[in-house]
Amino acid sequence: MDYYVRRATYVGGYVIRFAFEDGSKREVDFEPHLWGEVFEPLKNKEYFRKFRIRFGTITWPNGADIAPETLHSGVWPEHEEAESKSAAG
Repeated sequence: MDYYVRRATYVGGYVIRFAFEDGSKREVDFEPHLWGEVFEPLKNKEYFRKFRIRFGTITWPNGADIAPETLHSGVWPEHEEAESKSAAG
């Protein structure tokens, strides 16, 4: 898929620069999105920097990941919507 992550580079703070299969690039600031149980450990900047590219997206050692289409589009689900889906799931 064109939105798969080809390269991810740590910029600083909670910002990662992505290069995608379609040739596009985007910088993503994760700070406002580090909520919920699985993303809480990523608030530690040293741990945040331990991301790797796996299966076309970024993942962290604790299993946290972000869908590549979310990274590519920059459109994030609202916290309430995501929480209600988790509770229903």
